[in-house]
Amino acid sequence: MRESAEEKLLRLTQIETELWAQGARIAGIDEVGRGPLAGPVAAACVSIPREKLVLGVDDSKKLSEKRREALYPLLLEAADYARTAFVPPEVIDEINILNATKQAMEQCAAEFAGTFLVDAVTGLSLPGEVRSLIHGDALSYMIGAASIVAKVERDRYMVELDAQYPQYGFARNKGYGTAEHIAALKAYGPCPAHRRTFIAKILGGGV
Repeated sequence: MRESAEEKLLRLTQIETELWAQGARIAGIDEVGRGPLAGPVAAACVSIPREKLVLGVDDSKKLSEKRREALYPLLLEAADYARTAFVPPEVIDEINILNATKQAMEQCAAEFAGTFLVDAVTGLSLPGEVRSLIHGDALSYMIGAASIVAKVERDRYMVELDAQYPQYGFARNKGYGTAEHIAALKAYGPCPAHRRTFIAKILGGGV
């Protein structure tokens, strides 16, 4: 039997419900864009009060682009805290993708005080208790909400970048290494939005 939206909400808020019972203020943190060859890594920190929860939230990877775009303004309207941070390609190349992801997470969460539910990443310096959950975007409502906000904002950024560098198809591939993107990279070489450490093997080290 297919899970209803209400049943999904109850399942995804089990961790939050325990924390709310303890009087905690909760935010979820998630990132998108660790794997692409181009563009920033993005992280969002989102906190939504218990009485304003929006139906339909899930791990952003399980939702269509149309559904994410529909949920995005509802989440921002319901949230009492929502921030997104981007870390650009040149910083990713300098400090590596894991450290860049941590930097984005710390930046987006810097002005929130409470308990943080984070998807998988550990070793963060945040202003409150941190709970790292493996596959957290599929287990926690707040992390799922953060994944949607981060995904929508990064995707929109990549569409804007496509207008500057249309040859790479960023509006379609969002910077990921599709066959089209790799073929364009070999034909035209990299642009400033590419992560040099990610494309070195594709271009034979000549970046």
